Order: sequence, then structure tokens, then C-alpha cells
Amino acid sequence: MSAKMKNAGPAAVRPQQKKLAKRIKRFFPVYIMALPGLTYLFINNYMPLPGLALAFKKYSTKKGIWGSPWIGLKNFRYLFRTQDAWIITRNTIGYNLAFIILTVVLAVAVAIILSEMTTKWKKVYQSVILLPHFLSMVIVSYLVYAFLSAEHGYFNCVIFPALGIKEIAWYNEPKYWPFILVFVHIWKGIGYSCIIYLSTILGFDREIYEAAAIDGASKLKQISTITLPLLRPTIIMMVLLAIGRIFYSDFGLFYQVPQRSGILLPVTQTIDTYVYRGLLERNDMPASTAAGVYQSAVGFILVMSANLIVRRIDKDSALF
Repeated sequence: MSAKMKNAGPAAVRPQQKKLAKRIKRFFPVYIMALPGLTYLFINNYMPLPGLALAFKKYSTKKGIWGSPWIGLKNFRYLFRTQDAWIITRNTIGYNLAFIILTVVLAVAVAIILSEMTTKWKKVYQSVILLPHFLSMVIVSYLVYAFLSAEHGYFNCVIFPALGIKEIAWYNEPKYWPFILVFVHIWKGIGYSCIIYLSTILGFDREIYEAAAIDGASKLKQISTITLPLLRPTIIMMVLLAIGRIFYSDFGLFYQVPQRSGILLPVTQTIDTYVYRGLLERNDMPASTAAGVYQSAVGFILVMSANLIVRRIDKDSALF
């Protein structure tokens, strides 16, 4: 309560209290609707934060988290002295960069194509493109296995014999998997990004396009001079959000789609799968926590740096 309200006495305070009570009563249903989401956010994102102390301890199940001795940065030194740190960092950043670039380019292209369609099948095309986004990664992994299985896969049993190509043991050949994983990610995720760009494009004033057409501008000219410049803030926002997750990976994509094949780890191991394997398969909680802290810290630095660069170039397009 401000000093001015204190000096005004109870008579001035009562209207403010009534206004606050009226506001709470008005938005009470909204607060109730938000409560489950806020509860989940607190349980999933904030309650585990004290567990970050494991990254700086020599964990003992007998002594527990807080009874285990502090060892400083030894868990981080152990992580970076192994080849695993370079492999998981390279794979996580490399795949995510490919995902960001290809998803933006292809999603924008598909959104523009759909926005220009006048056929009655337009809604069907949108639904077909969006459908893979709702598939569980478990289902996707079995679909991929149906195509790539060495014994019964569609490629080895149907396509390759027809073309006279030798069979490939896909799950024993790491060199193919960067392309397979990128393709699966694009196929599954392009529909969601496409819908976001399409909804933005459909909100543009069509009179601008009509005026450009009257002036003799072709469709390509309209796209390059009207659609893409107007779409730039949405593209920047989506890219910034993706950069914020550049040190995170789709766990199902990198763990389930390769069918947990150990020989593929040099090209499928990311920070998320490393943490999972370290925690559940090797029972190495401190190293897993150290990898998670490393992941969060670098991701935070990257998103702040990217937003700072955008602010210097175009302040209105920055997230904050």
C-alpha cells in the first residue's frame, strides 16, 4: 500500500479494495482454469530444481542428496574429459540447426502454397500434412522399422529387389541415420509449423495483394515483396523459440526411432538420451545431472544471445 493511500485514510482504501475484489471475482473462472497448468508447471519445472545440487556432489544412496559430500566441479570435469561430451554436444546442436533451417524453409514454402490454393481439397491437404504431428513417437518408430527392417522392411523386400540394389542393414549403418532422423523430424513436425505460418498469412490484408496484381506483380513478386516481409516477425519468433531449445532434443526421435541400437550411438546420442542412459542404465546420477545443468546453462546463454542480436537488428521482432 502506497504512502499516499495510507495518508488518505480508510475511506480512500475501501474503493481500492472493492475494485480488487471485483476484479478477482470477474477473473476467478480464468484463475481456476489456469490452476491445473500452473500446478503442472510448478511440479515439473520448479520442484526438481533443488536436485541440481547432485551435479556438485558425490552421490551416495545411503546418505541421500543432502548428506552426500560436495565435490565441486569434478562431475563436470569427468564429463568433459570423455569423448561423450563432444559427441552429444555435436549431435544435439548439429541436428537442431538442420531441423531449424529445413523446418522454417519448408514450412513457409508449404504455407504459401496452401494459402494460394483455391481447390476444395485444400482442407484435406492441411489435415494430411498436420496428421503426423499427432502420432506418438512409438508409432513413428514402428513405421520407420516397417520400412527399414533388414528382414521384412519395405525397402529391402520390395523396392531394392525391383531396382537390383543390394540390401542394407539400416540399423547397423550409422552413415545413413543423420538423413533418416532429419527426414523423420521434418515429416512429423512440418505440419504444426506450417499451420502457424498459414494462419499468419491468412491474416494479411488481401487488398495489398489485389493492388499488387493490378500493378502487374506476378505471384512470385507478391510472395517476395509482400508475403515474406510481412511474415518475417513470425519467422523470427519461431526461430528464437527453436534456438532456446537448441540444446534439447526430441527424446523419442533419438532413442526410440533407432531402436536403441548401440552401434548407432555416435550419430544418435544426444544430451537427453545421454542423461537417460546415464540415469537408468548406468545409475550415474551426478554425471547425468551435470549434463543436464550444462544443457540448461548453454541453452539459456544461446537464447539470450540470439535475442540480443535480434534486438540490435530489429527491436520490434525481439521476444523481450
